[in-house]
Amino acid sequence: MKKSLSKSQIVCIVLLWAALCYMVLVNAERIDGPVILTLLISGALVFIPVIKTLKKKDR
Repeated sequence: MKKSLSKSQIVCIVLLWAALCYMVLVNAERIDGPVILTLLISGALVFIPVIKTLKKKDR
């Protein structure tokens, strides 16, 4: 069984994801469809486990 994420881990993951998104958006030559799609998919990969952990802790 997996251990759930702690609040400090959730904050670190979200801040690192935000920093990565900022770096991608600042350094991209053009912000087009593939860049936006990649950011949306990465956001889903980050926030789905975070939301599941937060919902599980509320029970």
